[in-house]
Amino acid sequence: MAHRLKKEKEFSYIEVGEGTPIIVLHGLMGGLSNFDAVTTFFSKKGYKVLIPELPIYSMSLLKTNVKSFAKYLHDFIKFKGFDEVILLGNSLGGHIGLYHTKLYPAKVKALIITGSSGLYESAMGGGYTKRGDYEVIKKKAQEVFYDPEVATKAIVDEVYETVNDRNKLIKTLAIAKSAIRHNMAKDLPKMTLPVGIIWGKNDTVTPPEVAIEFNELLPNSDLFWIDKCGHAAMMEHPNQFNEILHSWLKERNF
Repeated sequence: MAHRLKKEKEFSYIEVGEGTPIIVLHGLMGGLSNFDAVTTFFSKKGYKVLIPELPIYSMSLLKTNVKSFAKYLHDFIKFKGFDEVILLGNSLGGHIGLYHTKLYPAKVKALIITGSSGLYESAMGGGYTKRGDYEVIKKKAQEVFYDPEVATKAIVDEVYETVNDRNKLIKTLAIAKSAIRHNMAKDLPKMTLPVGIIWGKNDTVTPPEVAIEFNELLPNSDLFWIDKCGHAAMMEHPNQFNEILHSWLKERNF
């Protein structure tokens, strides 16, 4: 990871740059370093990029759900003293961003989602019956990307460690159930803020039709595709992802 982690009160987070705050929300198996390219690029373009470590495995089991993470995000925004923020979330992070926007609409200026859960859940928490088999886990990690080479040994090792830690596995399954329970289909038409949807055309975790449905249900959204790209566009095609996002932010005057 290229950026230093700050620890204040109950929060651990990365903070780089000055300007309009963009808060980045990582996914279930996603480390903060997945957003290195985003952090480096936008911190030089007049934005303050913050990536809080979400308490995915440290909340009590009863609180291991999308709503609690959205409230945690709200506490973080309050702690930093921001009036309004731009949220950017991948996978579960997108879902947390959407749910936070539902609960605290006045706090969110704009939202960007990529490979977001919230409408369709297929891969979260599923298929870990052979979790002791490293090769099986490696294959699952590679399926997240269009190019399996993006799933480095470090990424595979992290997933393997997570699914073989009983506490983390229980929390992962709890989050998967919570994601299904907190389906956003009825809420999206009421969300009038600008939403940028950036999606991998070859995403098998949240397939392209999910992006199309998000775009149809959200009244003020723009949909952008990245070709030859899986579930984590900001990792697989960082330059293209940053260019799309930067153009969209400029077009929307953020």
